[in-house]
Amino acid sequence: MAFDINVIKEVYRQMPGRIAKARQLVGRQLTLSEKILYSHLWDDNSSKAFVRGKDYVDFAPDRIACQDATAQMALLQFMQAGKKQVAVPTTVHCDHLIQAKVGATKDLQFALNNSNEVFNFLESVSNKYGIGFWKPGAGIIHQVVLENYAFPGGMMIGTDSHTVNAGGLGMIAIGVGGADAVDVMAGMAWELKFPKLIGVKLTGSLSGWTAPKDVILKVAGILTAKGGTGAIVEYFGPGATSMSCTGKGTICNMGAEIGATTSTFGYDESMERYLRSTDRNDVADAANEVKDCLTADPEVYISPEDYFDELIEIDLSTLMPHINGPFTPDLATEVGSMNKKAKANDWPLKVDWGLIGSCTNSSYEDLSRAASIAQQALDKDLITKAEFGINPGSEQVRFTADRDGILEVFEKLNAKIFTNACGPCIGQWARYEDPKNAPKNSIVHSFNRNFAKRADGNPNTHAFVASPEMVAAIAISGCLDFNPLTDSLINQNGDKVMLDEPTGHELPEKGFAVEDAGYLAPEEDGSQIVVSVASNSERLELLTPFEPIGNKINGAKLLIKAFGKCTTDHISMAGPWLRFRGHLDNISNNCLIGAVNAFNMKTNFVKNQFNGEYNAVPATQRYYKSKGVHTIVVGDHNYGEGSSREHAAMEPRHLGVAAVIVKSFARIHETNLKKQGMLGLTFANESDYDLVQEDDTFNFLDLNEFCSGKPLTIEAIHADGSKDLIIANHTYNDSQIEWYNEGSALNLIKKQNA
Repeated sequence: MAFDINVIKEVYRQMPGRIAKARQLVGRQLTLSEKILYSHLWDDNSSKAFVRGKDYVDFAPDRIACQDATAQMALLQFMQAGKKQVAVPTTVHCDHLIQAKVGATKDLQFALNNSNEVFNFLESVSNKYGIGFWKPGAGIIHQVVLENYAFPGGMMIGTDSHTVNAGGLGMIAIGVGGADAVDVMAGMAWELKFPKLIGVKLTGSLSGWTAPKDVILKVAGILTAKGGTGAIVEYFGPGATSMSCTGKGTICNMGAEIGATTSTFGYDESMERYLRSTDRNDVADAANEVKDCLTADPEVYISPEDYFDELIEIDLSTLMPHINGPFTPDLATEVGSMNKKAKANDWPLKVDWGLIGSCTNSSYEDLSRAASIAQQALDKDLITKAEFGINPGSEQVRFTADRDGILEVFEKLNAKIFTNACGPCIGQWARYEDPKNAPKNSIVHSFNRNFAKRADGNPNTHAFVASPEMVAAIAISGCLDFNPLTDSLINQNGDKVMLDEPTGHELPEKGFAVEDAGYLAPEEDGSQIVVSVASNSERLELLTPFEPIGNKINGAKLLIKAFGKCTTDHISMAGPWLRFRGHLDNISNNCLIGAVNAFNMKTNFVKNQFNGEYNAVPATQRYYKSKGVHTIVVGDHNYGEGSSREHAAMEPRHLGVAAVIVKSFARIHETNLKKQGMLGLTFANESDYDLVQEDDTFNFLDLNEFCSGKPLTIEAIHADGSKDLIIANHTYNDSQIEWYNEGSALNLIKKQNA
């Protein structure tokens, strides 16, 4: 039986009427995305059709999911909200704080010893406020959510950008910052700009070496890392219905890599099969009663060009396997073209590691297809040239795969079976003692992101993204340019052999099994539970509310002008810094240390305008803060791409940065800045980025007139006394300006609750 089945049934009870009303308001048939959005309006009495990409809309999500790294800050904020329990079903999943090094058992025990304080804090807060708690080792949040909580037609938000994975089960699932989650936990509406819609029509069917992963790798190459910003990607067509539910999840998961608000698929037989196989017959039965509500109206898919803002068509029958990267997940290369491209760019052709798993590709089907390739290495006397690492997605997947002999196949190739956790995907991989001085090399993995230094901390690691079966083939060959469709390998006997096409099981033939899934239900009444944080803790720190920045910013200094790609990994690194995710002051020591200074092309090396000395970004910013001087950060396109981590907004806010001015923002990061009471602005004229000089001082001339729809005027005073006026656009509405005026969205919640 499903968790929260009554919540699901209530959503389905209301959907037909709400969708019928939405059709009247819009005056046409509806896409699936619109059906879910309109049926989750906070104000069910709304009498207007919303303008895509323009109107801010209040929604009522059905549930919240938090991973342990971001849950710390989210729950620290919720503790200030003055509520006795969370208002909607919420779960916490411990998957980020487990480092991959030796193997599952020892790595998990090390994490329990090393992060016990944090795990105990999360468990006690969960118990106190009615939150479901998934223990360390239970699995990766998004796989666990897909197995237990996702349901067709639902709306979920989560404090991780890959919350979008649940779109594989027909949800609108969106990654948010912790402050957004706190709003909903506290019983308030969640605000989102009504998304634009991108339709992806899939024809044909996958076969051979091509996998669902290749669909999103292809889409990423088409749309780029920012092409989906502000939009929901809705997949449809015969190719969509021919894929497994977990395959759909993989595609939706990596929608985060194109900047999409989320991605989704209509309810179909593969979703029903998955629900029933994961012991949710009650959800499948309920969904079948409202099937028409859980996919687009037929007219939409007949004439999609009339309903979507952008339309892409992909024939799965001709789609080739892809390898994307390095350093960005949207650099797409068909497998047969890698040799020429790699040599032209001096990418190392020798592959040292093949990594399979993460929230993107850690299902039973993924492991079984990769294992079918690994088994061939054993059967055909091949010597595996690269090392293997495997991260199962959940304890249920791990237990079942172990029972069915899948993990044994990898173990015979000396693979390291890591804990059911994120591991190398988020930088939790103890590959090197000194990653900064590690050699240039290539790895291939089935993860979603491959930014520089992300997996192992080594800036010289060239990480490439591919399907699990392709990762297995390339790892066996040890060559980045190996094409299993055409290339042969030499086995131990000197014979030429070729790898056969992968095979696998959509779902386990004997059904899923598990002895201890790792779930702890909260106390029915947690009012007597005391949550304590030691005053001398290095890992946890109770929050102090931010003071409003105010409507006068004069004499602000430039902290850093970031050059090129500046993701949340650059602004607030993960890896070893994850241990400080619950301690704002300590983790602020990684603030912007990965951003490249446009004036010297170095990282973590910026000028202090008071003494002329160059120092680390956090140290320089702390100096400015000690002098009571505001600073600004300047950035390029898609600033804040990547993770949902709100630390990338909270750290500069904590240290005294007043405004971030960029060419364009990634959606989640822009919202996070707003939530923390900062100014997130964009250049009205992108070339004004070039006007900013290293010794500039900034005056905000009309901040006292800050209002919706009106740009701000900023005076940039250069070292020689000359001046430039910069017009800065913003997307703040009246409610968000109130967040700014109060110092943060949380401050406003507390004020309203009081």
